[in-house]
Amino acid sequence: MDTWLIIVLVVVAVVLVALLVLALSKRSRISRARRREEARGNLQEAQVRGARAEKEQALAEEQAAAARRQLAEAQERAALAEQEARERSARADEDRTAAEELRARAKKDAPDLVRGDGAADGPGRHSAQAATAPDQTQIIDPNEGGATRR
Repeated sequence: MDTWLIIVLVVVAVVLVALLVLALSKRSRISRARRREEARGNLQEAQVRGARAEKEQALAEEQAAAARRQLAEAQERAALAEQEARERSARADEDRTAAEELRARAKKDAPDLVRGDGAADGPGRHSAQAATAPDQTQIIDPNEGGATRR
């Protein structure tokens, strides 16, 4: 083979190898650039999700605090209601004791006015009805007051 042909073949081979190296280099740069863009997108997504997570965490903590506050308020209302019930019960006991003392004093002062069950005997709204036995029909005199129909 001729020398010039060998030189041309070597030059062509070197040029082909150089072109191949350039193509691979360009492909590598493009691949790196694509990975870099993906990484940048992932970082942005991470920031967005991190901010969203912080916001959700803050909302969850706020909701939990509101629930604890409502629970505390409900417990406070329950405690106040229980205290008020105890106070009412104490007042009722005081009134009952005072009523028993007054009844005892009334029985001592006028034993004929007080029956054995503690109710006062004597004229009242229902004294006429009390005199009638429960199984008897009470006869009402139309001339003796009451409601009138027209």
